[in-house]
Amino acid sequence: MSLPSRIAIVEDEPDIAELVSLHLKKAGFQTAVFHNGESFHIHLKRHTPDLVILDLMLPDADGLDLCKNLRKEERFASLPVLILTAKGEETDKVLGLELGADDYVTKPFSPRELVARVKALLRRKQEPPAPEPLTVGKILLLDPARHAVSVAGKRVELTATEFNLLALLASRKGWVFSRDQLLDHLWGSEKAVVDRTVDVHIKNLRDKLGPAGKFIKNVRGVGYKLEE
Repeated sequence: MSLPSRIAIVEDEPDIAELVSLHLKKAGFQTAVFHNGESFHIHLKRHTPDLVILDLMLPDADGLDLCKNLRKEERFASLPVLILTAKGEETDKVLGLELGADDYVTKPFSPRELVARVKALLRRKQEPPAPEPLTVGKILLLDPARHAVSVAGKRVELTATEFNLLALLASRKGWVFSRDQLLDHLWGSEKAVVDRTVDVHIKNLRDKLGPAGKFIKNVRGVGYKLEE
Protein backbone atom coordinates (compact mmCIF):
# COMPACT_ATOMS: atom_id res chain seq x y z
CA MET A 1 0.00 0.00 0.00
CA SER A 2 1.53 3.33 -1.06
CA LEU A 3 1.98 6.14 1.43
CA PRO A 4 -0.16 9.29 1.00
CA SER A 5 1.48 12.13 -0.92
CA ARG A 6 2.96 14.91 1.22
CA ILE A 7 1.85 18.43 0.38
CA ALA A 8 3.72 21.49 1.69
CA ILE A 9 1.46 24.54 2.07
CA VAL A 10 3.39 27.83 2.23
CA GLU A 11 0.72 30.38 3.15
CA ASP A 12 0.87 33.23 5.68
CA GLU A 13 -2.89 33.58 6.20
CA PRO A 14 -3.85 31.00 8.87
CA ASP A 15 -7.50 30.69 7.79
CA ILE A 16 -6.58 29.97 4.18
CA ALA A 17 -3.78 27.58 5.17
CA GLU A 18 -6.20 25.69 7.44
CA LEU A 19 -8.87 25.56 4.70
CA VAL A 20 -6.42 24.19 2.14
CA SER A 21 -4.97 21.68 4.59
CA LEU A 22 -8.42 20.48 5.67
CA HIS A 23 -9.59 19.76 2.13
CA LEU A 24 -6.34 18.06 1.17
CA LYS A 25 -6.48 15.83 4.24
CA LYS A 26 -10.08 14.90 3.36
CA ALA A 27 -8.76 13.88 -0.06
CA GLY A 28 -6.22 11.56 1.57
CA PHE A 29 -3.06 13.70 1.52
CA GLN A 30 -0.60 14.50 4.28
CA THR A 31 0.01 18.22 4.79
CA ALA A 32 2.61 20.45 6.39
CA VAL A 33 1.84 24.15 6.79
CA PHE A 34 4.43 26.96 6.79
CA HIS A 35 3.49 30.59 7.42
CA ASN A 36 6.74 32.07 6.09
CA GLY A 37 9.59 31.31 3.73
CA GLU A 38 12.18 30.73 6.47
CA SER A 39 10.31 27.86 8.16
CA PHE A 40 9.69 26.26 4.76
CA HIS A 41 13.38 26.58 3.85
CA ILE A 42 14.41 24.91 7.12
CA HIS A 43 11.96 22.06 6.46
CA LEU A 44 13.44 21.46 3.00
CA LYS A 45 16.87 20.79 4.47
CA ARG A 46 15.60 17.46 5.83
CA HIS A 47 12.41 16.72 3.91
CA THR A 48 11.26 16.74 0.30
CA PRO A 49 7.48 17.07 -0.21
CA ASP A 50 5.66 15.55 -3.17
CA LEU A 51 4.12 18.91 -4.11
CA VAL A 52 4.26 22.53 -2.93
CA ILE A 53 1.36 24.98 -2.75
CA LEU A 54 3.02 28.39 -2.65
CA ASP A 55 1.63 31.84 -1.84
CA LEU A 56 3.45 34.69 -3.58
CA MET A 57 3.07 37.32 -0.85
CA LEU A 58 4.83 36.04 2.27
CA PRO A 59 5.91 38.23 5.21
CA ASP A 60 9.62 37.44 4.83
CA ALA A 61 10.02 36.34 1.21
CA ASP A 62 8.79 36.73 -2.34
CA GLY A 63 7.09 33.52 -3.45
CA LEU A 64 8.44 33.97 -6.98
CA ASP A 65 11.98 34.03 -5.60
CA LEU A 66 11.27 30.88 -3.60
CA CYS A 67 9.99 29.16 -6.73
CA LYS A 68 13.02 30.26 -8.77
CA ASN A 69 15.43 29.08 -6.07
CA LEU A 70 13.72 25.69 -5.87
CA ARG A 71 14.30 25.17 -9.58
CA LYS A 72 18.01 25.90 -9.17
CA GLU A 73 18.47 22.83 -6.95
CA GLU A 74 18.68 19.48 -8.71
CA ARG A 75 16.64 17.56 -6.15
CA PHE A 76 13.74 20.01 -6.52
CA ALA A 77 13.95 20.44 -10.30
CA SER A 78 10.90 18.24 -10.98
CA LEU A 79 9.03 19.02 -7.73
CA PRO A 80 5.49 20.13 -8.69
CA VAL A 81 4.77 23.71 -7.59
CA LEU A 82 1.27 25.19 -7.58
CA ILE A 83 1.05 28.91 -6.94
CA LEU A 84 -1.94 30.06 -4.86
CA THR A 85 -2.23 33.83 -4.67
CA ALA A 86 -4.41 36.92 -4.79
CA LYS A 87 -2.29 38.23 -7.68
CA GLY A 88 -4.67 37.45 -10.53
CA GLU A 89 -3.29 39.51 -13.40
CA GLU A 90 -2.26 37.51 -16.46
CA THR A 91 1.23 39.04 -16.28
CA ASP A 92 1.63 37.65 -12.75
CA LYS A 93 0.48 34.21 -13.87
CA VAL A 94 2.83 34.18 -16.83
CA LEU A 95 5.76 35.31 -14.67
CA GLY A 96 5.05 32.54 -12.17
CA LEU A 97 5.01 29.94 -14.92
CA GLU A 98 8.17 31.35 -16.47
CA LEU A 99 9.97 30.97 -13.14
CA GLY A 100 9.09 27.28 -12.97
CA ALA A 101 5.62 26.92 -11.44
CA ASP A 102 3.53 24.06 -12.85
CA ASP A 103 0.12 25.59 -12.21
CA TYR A 104 -1.50 28.75 -10.86
CA VAL A 105 -4.70 29.23 -8.83
CA THR A 106 -5.98 32.67 -7.82
CA LYS A 107 -7.83 33.69 -4.66
CA PRO A 108 -10.71 33.49 -4.02
CA PHE A 109 -10.65 29.85 -5.10
CA SER A 110 -12.72 26.70 -5.02
CA PRO A 111 -11.19 24.15 -2.61
CA ARG A 112 -12.54 21.34 -4.81
CA GLU A 113 -10.83 22.80 -7.86
CA LEU A 114 -7.59 23.21 -5.91
CA VAL A 115 -7.65 19.56 -4.83
CA ALA A 116 -8.38 18.53 -8.43
CA ARG A 117 -5.39 20.54 -9.65
CA VAL A 118 -3.16 18.91 -7.01
CA LYS A 119 -4.31 15.46 -8.09
CA ALA A 120 -3.67 16.32 -11.74
CA LEU A 121 -0.12 17.48 -11.02
CA LEU A 122 0.67 14.37 -8.97
CA ARG A 123 -0.78 12.08 -11.66
CA ARG A 124 1.39 13.79 -14.22
CA LYS A 125 4.46 13.17 -12.08
CA GLN A 126 3.57 9.50 -11.53
CA GLU A 127 2.46 8.55 -15.05
CA PRO A 128 3.88 5.16 -16.12
CA PRO A 129 6.94 5.58 -18.32
CA ALA A 130 7.19 4.61 -21.95
CA PRO A 131 9.55 1.65 -22.47
CA GLU A 132 12.01 3.03 -25.02
CA PRO A 133 14.19 6.15 -25.09
CA LEU A 134 13.48 8.64 -27.86
CA THR A 135 16.14 10.43 -29.90
CA VAL A 136 15.63 13.63 -31.87
CA GLY A 137 18.17 15.15 -34.24
CA LYS A 138 21.01 12.99 -32.85
CA ILE A 139 21.53 15.36 -29.89
CA LEU A 140 18.26 15.23 -27.91
CA LEU A 141 17.67 12.08 -25.87
CA LEU A 142 14.48 11.57 -23.87
CA ASP A 143 14.39 8.52 -21.59
CA PRO A 144 10.90 8.13 -20.06
CA ALA A 145 11.92 5.12 -17.96
CA ARG A 146 14.48 7.25 -16.11
CA HIS A 147 12.50 10.47 -16.45
CA ALA A 148 15.67 11.95 -17.94
CA VAL A 149 16.49 14.32 -20.79
CA SER A 150 19.92 15.11 -22.19
CA VAL A 151 21.22 17.34 -24.97
CA ALA A 152 24.56 16.40 -26.57
CA GLY A 153 25.21 14.11 -23.61
CA LYS A 154 24.53 16.77 -20.95
CA ARG A 155 21.67 16.21 -18.50
CA VAL A 156 18.85 18.77 -18.63
CA GLU A 157 16.64 19.25 -15.56
CA LEU A 158 12.95 19.69 -16.42
CA THR A 159 9.87 20.16 -14.28
CA ALA A 160 7.24 17.40 -14.39
CA THR A 161 5.08 19.59 -16.64
CA GLU A 162 7.92 20.32 -19.06
CA PHE A 163 8.94 16.66 -19.22
CA ASN A 164 5.42 15.45 -19.97
CA LEU A 165 4.97 18.15 -22.59
CA LEU A 166 8.21 17.15 -24.32
CA ALA A 167 7.36 13.44 -24.06
CA LEU A 168 4.01 14.01 -25.77
CA LEU A 169 5.53 16.01 -28.62
CA ALA A 170 8.33 13.45 -29.03
CA SER A 171 5.89 10.53 -29.06
CA ARG A 172 4.70 11.63 -32.50
CA LYS A 173 7.46 13.48 -34.33
CA GLY A 174 6.06 15.84 -36.93
CA TRP A 175 2.54 15.58 -35.54
CA VAL A 176 0.97 18.97 -34.80
CA PHE A 177 -0.70 19.25 -31.40
CA SER A 178 -3.12 22.11 -30.81
CA ARG A 179 -2.91 24.10 -27.59
CA ASP A 180 -6.19 22.53 -26.45
CA GLN A 181 -4.79 19.04 -27.03
CA LEU A 182 -1.69 19.89 -25.01
CA LEU A 183 -3.79 21.37 -22.20
CA ASP A 184 -6.03 18.29 -22.21
CA HIS A 185 -2.96 16.04 -21.94
CA LEU A 186 -1.48 18.02 -19.07
CA TRP A 187 -4.59 18.94 -17.07
CA GLY A 188 -7.47 16.86 -18.43
CA SER A 189 -10.89 17.85 -17.14
CA GLU A 190 -9.30 19.95 -14.39
CA LYS A 191 -7.85 22.52 -16.80
CA ALA A 192 -8.83 26.09 -16.07
CA VAL A 193 -5.71 27.94 -17.07
CA VAL A 194 -4.81 31.06 -18.99
CA ASP A 195 -4.44 30.76 -22.75
CA ARG A 196 -0.72 31.48 -22.62
CA THR A 197 0.08 28.62 -20.23
CA VAL A 198 1.23 26.26 -22.98
CA ASP A 199 3.24 29.01 -24.69
CA VAL A 200 5.09 29.78 -21.46
CA HIS A 201 5.94 26.12 -20.80
CA ILE A 202 7.11 25.74 -24.41
CA LYS A 203 9.34 28.81 -24.04
CA ASN A 204 10.86 27.42 -20.85
CA LEU A 205 11.37 24.07 -22.54
CA ARG A 206 13.13 25.61 -25.53
CA ASP A 207 15.38 27.68 -23.29
CA LYS A 208 16.42 24.65 -21.23
CA LEU A 209 17.03 22.47 -24.29
CA GLY A 210 19.43 25.03 -25.76
CA PRO A 211 20.50 23.92 -29.28
CA ALA A 212 17.80 21.22 -29.27
CA GLY A 213 15.09 23.80 -28.60
CA LYS A 214 14.91 24.43 -32.36
CA PHE A 215 13.20 21.05 -32.81
CA ILE A 216 10.06 22.38 -31.09
CA LYS A 217 8.31 24.34 -33.80
CA ASN A 218 5.33 26.66 -33.68
CA VAL A 219 2.66 26.04 -36.30
CA ARG A 220 1.04 29.44 -36.59
CA GLY A 221 -2.60 29.48 -35.57
CA VAL A 222 -2.58 25.77 -34.72
CA GLY A 223 -0.11 24.69 -32.04
CA TYR A 224 3.26 22.96 -31.75
CA LYS A 225 5.17 19.99 -33.12
CA LEU A 226 8.53 18.33 -32.61
CA GLU A 227 10.45 17.88 -35.83
CA GLU A 228 14.07 17.31 -36.77
